[in-house]
Amino acid sequence: MGRRRWKLIFGPSLVKEPVIYQLGRKFEIVTNIRRADVTRDQGWVLLEVSGEPEELDKGVDYLESRGVKVEPAEGDLVE
Repeated sequence: MGRRRWKLIFGPSLVKEPVIYQLGRKFEIVTNIRRADVTRDQGWVLLEVSGEPEELDKGVDYLESRGVKVEPAEGDLVE
């Protein structure tokens, strides 16, 4: 099982969508929100995820297909 940290960046069309919930339902991925800032027009979330590497890769593909920008997260996390 692997663990990764991602920064997810959402545009206005996705701010109200349960994208992280859907990620955990569609794939064998455990999600843990470490920090977030969401407004009406945009948002970002620092997300810690764990799961099998294949599932994590599928999760990234899913998020990007929905229009979420996914970047590796480093530092600035609540420990």
